Amino acid sequence: MFLILFLISFALTTQAHDYNKTKVINSAYQISGSIHGAFSKIGDYFYLKEENNLLLEENNRLKSLAFNTKTEQIESINVQKQFRLRPALVNKNSYRFLENYITIDKGEKDSIKEDFGVVTAKGIVGVIDKTSQKYARILSILNTKSKINAKLKKNNHFGTLGWDGEHHNIVQLNDVQDLAEITVGDTIVTSGFSYTFPENIPVGVVKSYLLNDTKDLYIINVELFNDMTNLRHVHVIENLDFTTLNSLNPSNE
Repeated sequence: MFLILFLISFALTTQAHDYNKTKVINSAYQISGSIHGAFSKIGDYFYLKEENNLLLEENNRLKSLAFNTKTEQIESINVQKQFRLRPALVNKNSYRFLENYITIDKGEKDSIKEDFGVVTAKGIVGVIDKTSQKYARILSILNTKSKINAKLKKNNHFGTLGWDGEHHNIVQLNDVQDLAEITVGDTIVTSGFSYTFPENIPVGVVKSYLLNDTKDLYIINVELFNDMTNLRHVHVIENLDFTTLNSLNPSNE
């Protein structure tokens, strides 16, 4: 009875005085806003995965636009490379062995095939070497069998990117001509000579270098941009003209 009488008197008081009425309304709005804000944050949390997928798709679209501006001269014919990117999540990643592999949650049902390149926003990861319906395996750049064409960005001197099995953040750019001017800190990127990766995808920076035993080729230690021990979101690159281009020069990787 007391509560009923109190509410009635409270209502009459607020109705009779504009100041009190305004205060009550403002307080109600503040409480209501706080409640809606809390529920909104809860809703945002549950929609994070969906929003993240949308961001990945947009990132793929922008990367595709950048890759598709590249042209290459092949047997005197201008060929417009066309690349399609697909987002994927890393399910398993090894980096402690001489032959390391990475498993992603996309496979043949997602049109993933062997020899597709894999990158992150920071740089290259490796090349698809095996697929199943739902999953695919990546031959990591931290694999002694990995061979990828790369070059010095500043002067286009190129070589073959491999790994000596020593450090998980250092790979080697081999067979670079001794005429090349090299400085510690120079950027290494993909050369575009293979059809797996577009040109100028970041790899890393020169950490050190030395001449080989015959003193005519450089061996360059490259510190990777990617942290290969902490991979989650990756992008699979499909060159839509791969079959046609590879038939012109089947010796390409």
